[in-house]
Amino acid sequence: MYARKYTKKPPRVKGVSVFRPFVYGSIAKPIDPDKRPPNISPDHTHTWTVYVRGVDGDDITYWLKKVQFKLHETYSQAVRTIEAPDTFEVTETGWGEFEVMIKLYFVPEANEKSQTLWHPLKLHPYGPDAEKQKENKEAIVSQSYEEIIFNEPVEQFYEILTSGPVQPSRGKGGSKGSKQASFKKQSERSAEIPYAETADNPYSQKTEAKELDRINEARKQVEKLIKEEREKLTKREADLEELRKTEGLALKAAK
Repeated sequence: MYARKYTKKPPRVKGVSVFRPFVYGSIAKPIDPDKRPPNISPDHTHTWTVYVRGVDGDDITYWLKKVQFKLHETYSQAVRTIEAPDTFEVTETGWGEFEVMIKLYFVPEANEKSQTLWHPLKLHPYGPDAEKQKENKEAIVSQSYEEIIFNEPVEQFYEILTSGPVQPSRGKGGSKGSKQASFKKQSERSAEIPYAETADNPYSQKTEAKELDRINEARKQVEKLIKEEREKLTKREADLEELRKTEGLALKAAK
């Protein structure tokens, strides 16, 4: 008879959530015929890079150990795994667009499961400026802002998160109560969206404010249309009621 072994779970910081932002996406550019790389397929039209990066180039390797990119099955070695300290990116050439599966693996101290993202690789411009972008052979950037939320992280990982590139203030004292107060203080958001966009990161508080203004303007337009439709409906109902009254009087007169 064998005794069952129990593994003690590492203690977690209760009531605390830590946010860590990053961006993921791709950048693609048409291949210049005069600078065409050797030994690539003749039907390949673009060079592209798919990546996971810190906002404004911030270091994310203190909490992210490796990233796995799953490319289209037509690529040899379709699954590419990049481990820190190497840059989390894969560069290839191709002609078609497809979805890239991106799997994030955290440092061992995190004691967290991997997370999966999907990114649609874009090679061609879309929208009103598409023709101009094609003519100028501009790079096509497709990027998303994301945040990983670590809910009640284990204490060891919490220390790693809060002592990384972003240095939060720490509480004083050695008692259990003061330690918990320190945890709460450190759990405050320490990585916000930057105020203004940069060449590497189009996301900022300014662009967020513009988007909110656009949404508010659209909401006003919708409310205006709803009001107009309600007025039309009220008028139609009044006309219908008047018609009913008129028809009722006509029937009585006929009798």
